[in-house]
Amino acid sequence: MSQKRRANRSDLIRIAGEVMVERGLEPEFTAAVDAQLATITGPGRDDDPHIRDLTALPWCSIDNDDSLDLDQLTACEPLADGAVKIFVAVADVDALVTKGSAIDTHAWTNTTSVYTSAIVFAMLPERLSTDLTSLNADQDRLALVTEMVVAPDASITQATLYRATVRNHAKLAYDALSAWIEGNGALPEAARAVAGLDGQLRSQDEVAQRLRVRRHTEGSLELETFQPRAVFDGERVVEIRQQVQNRARQLIEEFMIATNECSARFLAAAGGASLRRVVRSPERWLRIVEVARKYGESLPKKPDSVALAAFLAKRHRADPLRFPDLSLVIVKLMGSGEYVVEHPGGPPIGHFGLAVRDYTHSTAPNRRFPDLITLRMVKAILTGRQPPYSVAELGALAEHCSAQEDAARKVERRMRKSEAALVLESHVGQQYDAIVTGSSESGLWVRIFAPPAEGRLESSPRGLEVGQKIRVKLVLADVERGYIDFVAVD
Repeated sequence: MSQKRRANRSDLIRIAGEVMVERGLEPEFTAAVDAQLATITGPGRDDDPHIRDLTALPWCSIDNDDSLDLDQLTACEPLADGAVKIFVAVADVDALVTKGSAIDTHAWTNTTSVYTSAIVFAMLPERLSTDLTSLNADQDRLALVTEMVVAPDASITQATLYRATVRNHAKLAYDALSAWIEGNGALPEAARAVAGLDGQLRSQDEVAQRLRVRRHTEGSLELETFQPRAVFDGERVVEIRQQVQNRARQLIEEFMIATNECSARFLAAAGGASLRRVVRSPERWLRIVEVARKYGESLPKKPDSVALAAFLAKRHRADPLRFPDLSLVIVKLMGSGEYVVEHPGGPPIGHFGLAVRDYTHSTAPNRRFPDLITLRMVKAILTGRQPPYSVAELGALAEHCSAQEDAARKVERRMRKSEAALVLESHVGQQYDAIVTGSSESGLWVRIFAPPAEGRLESSPRGLEVGQKIRVKLVLADVERGYIDFVAVD
């Protein structure tokens, strides 16, 4: 009897394409996209005299090691009395991707890039997203700049949006930069090559940490979800790795949140409708109260993000091992984020998870369609043109983007299961330490630690509860279906 062929990266790519189609997403670009792409000869150009030349600013990008679709750059300038001016430049994707074009239509269809370990289904063709609309190193690019003055108390006292030409002087990666910030590594070579960039990065980190402290004090939630990714060596998967939060990721996260808030306020001040990113006040708040009570904590009877943030911070300190599972419970009870249309003077919805009133998505137009919509709305105001979208169009886009984002999340979640099954398929029969992470009609779910993976617990013993540690044996790892099954070991 012939031995069963082990699955590899090519199998994951095939499966991912099939799951994309199942979820109503397009895994490939159309011939019309290819035809339009052939007419694009270089990066976006614009002779508008109001576009500022900021190429001399010490801009840098900070992203994943393998990221090529660079959406934003950062820079800063110390001011008097401890204030710091933060600059965030966002790629002007609209300069090449015009509304209603074939490329725009594909971007509208999927509304987001879909990231799996084996393949990325980019929202825009790679010649754009990783080159002509990407803020690549040593290239002049059109951008939308948000200039923010951050006071010593981390309040944003002034914000200005304008168009500019920028130049990325250093392409940096999260992990290497974070190691330097935290004193565990050398300053990355790309940063060493730019005079004064070390001071820039220290200042940006310091401002980001102040913004972070203020945000959590005001009730922004600290959540840690379980999203391991496969690491490949050619066709072979070599490990599953859980992404670790670090100071460099926090730097970008804080500056992007601040930029999104400023973009939302800018659109509101202009008096028109805008596409907002919201997380509604939880309707299942009393269920969240019950969860906290199991840990001996008391939450108010009405939704209170400050109290919830304090509870989560306390649990993270007390039990970091189980915190991702508590985070998942809270996320499910809060409900997922969505896009809505907001009008000036209309009822506020806000973002409960971030504890902010005004929030939009604006910082990743190479990867997310709502950000491209916001970019076009802001550019229209800056250039004195009519809004590119009617209120009715925005309403339809909000529903569509919410639905497609949910579909993309399901593709990514499904592929994480197949990736883990690929790592584990040669280890059937092996035993692992595990923790019970959830329960459903189909049974209990457990998470093992090395490699980090989740699966179903078959014929689970009575009395097991979420959060309990157990010993399990792997009995099934099905790459095609993304199934991983364990049984409890006495």
